[in-house]
Amino acid sequence: MRQDKLTTKFQQALADAQSLAVGHDNQMIEPVHLLLALLQQEDGSTSSLLAQAGTNVQALKTALDQAIDRLPRVEGHGGEVQIGRDLINLLNLTDKEAQKRGDQFIASEMFLLAICDDKGEAGRLAKQHGLNRKALEQAIAAVRGGQGVDSQEAEGQRESLKKYCIDMTERAQDEHRHTRAGGAQRGQHGQAVHLRHQTVEHDGIEGVAGRQKQAVAAVLGVVDDVPGFAQAAADEAGNFGVVLDDQDMHGVCRNDQCDRSNIRCSSAMPT
Repeated sequence: MRQDKLTTKFQQALADAQSLAVGHDNQMIEPVHLLLALLQQEDGSTSSLLAQAGTNVQALKTALDQAIDRLPRVEGHGGEVQIGRDLINLLNLTDKEAQKRGDQFIASEMFLLAICDDKGEAGRLAKQHGLNRKALEQAIAAVRGGQGVDSQEAEGQRESLKKYCIDMTERAQDEHRHTRAGGAQRGQHGQAVHLRHQTVEHDGIEGVAGRQKQAVAAVLGVVDDVPGFAQAAADEAGNFGVVLDDQDMHGVCRNDQCDRSNIRCSSAMPT
């Protein structure tokens, strides 16, 4: 398998797996090393995907740690390690999973699918702690949103966008609580801050850029009770290279007494 066909996140996990093997005086990098490395990535998607699929992630981490402790140790080998045969076979299956989906690059979640069919220790432990292929495929489909992996940075961008949306939601909620505490009178414009799940279609928009516009448009629906905040959210979207056009920014005020029909109205909601 060519390493340049792996996403950056997956490459980092392989490097971390090598470090785990070196640190435990293991001469071979095994599937348990790589699976644990993926679970330990702070900004990776593996833990959340497995959790969505019904896996007991914390218990699996503990079991993998114990499995690595049981591997043969060879002291004084100078830190030289090789990829074991079992891991090579799993990586080949991972490549096959990515090809079946038409991905240009191989993402970490394809390794998780390969683990589902693994008869070795990593596969046994994962299934013992709740891993199920059908549930995992559903979780992957939900995260991808129908998109493939078309760049090495696809995983990182996906997680950054997810964190951005969460941060924007929390900021909107904080602003809302602050405004309520200050006793501001909003009349019929006062509405509880909520997250509205919305699908936004953009003809001609593909890949990460399309997903970013969809997510940012959805985030704008969270901040409809905070005057000016929705516009700030749209402005800040520029940090991701996302430009929302007039159609994206258009909203309809829910107050019959108000003739303002754009996102700057505190009651406006993107349509």
